[in-house]
Amino acid sequence: MKRLSLAKSFVDGACGNILRNLKYYAREKTELETYISNIESEIARLPSTSTIPEVMNVEGRIRDLYYNSLDEIFPENYKIIKRSRMPPANRMNTLISFGNSLMYTTTLSEIYNTQLNPTISFLHEPFERRFSLALDVSEIFKPIIIDRIILKLVNKNMLDDDCFRGEIGDMLLSEKGKKIFLGEYNEKLSTTIMHRGLDRNVSFKRLIRLELYKLVKHCLGEKEYKPLIMWW
Repeated sequence: MKRLSLAKSFVDGACGNILRNLKYYAREKTELETYISNIESEIARLPSTSTIPEVMNVEGRIRDLYYNSLDEIFPENYKIIKRSRMPPANRMNTLISFGNSLMYTTTLSEIYNTQLNPTISFLHEPFERRFSLALDVSEIFKPIIIDRIILKLVNKNMLDDDCFRGEIGDMLLSEKGKKIFLGEYNEKLSTTIMHRGLDRNVSFKRLIRLELYKLVKHCLGEKEYKPLIMWW
């Protein structure tokens, strides 16, 4: 039951941040309201789930709705259409996969600075050869960091044809594309915001470490874990 509770919390956090992204853009794109409503309906199913696969199914449906909604925001040549990974099928899938891999690596690095075991996870199935806790925690930060970087890159026309290599159906970022993405990623991690609980500025990278400390306190029975949801 402890694992199930934490699994639901990770999905709650991820979905809360997804909704924050969509509600921001819904101010100008009213067609997003339907997606927001459908996502909120799926989130309402979460408390009644009783197994990890059920939680994952809810998360999967929400993720599909989210990616479909982003196609209402992105221009034609950056539509997701359908999420694909190995290999990414188009430009947007390439950006999402590259960004998510960065998020996973950064989160894993932060885990090593805590007492947490990176192979013991709660939402994703634990495996000795996979650092699945990083996958769990990354879910909370992908909408906050990766998705917002991608939205900026695309909406401000910061990428061109030379940023991609390969063809539709098998596409990757070029060295130029990686350099641009990494520049935005590192800048985002070092950006600071006023933390409501600490009453001081903290970087986005520090937010990841703080999230892990909250998880440690939960595991020690000191304080119930509540996922980070954007307030800014």
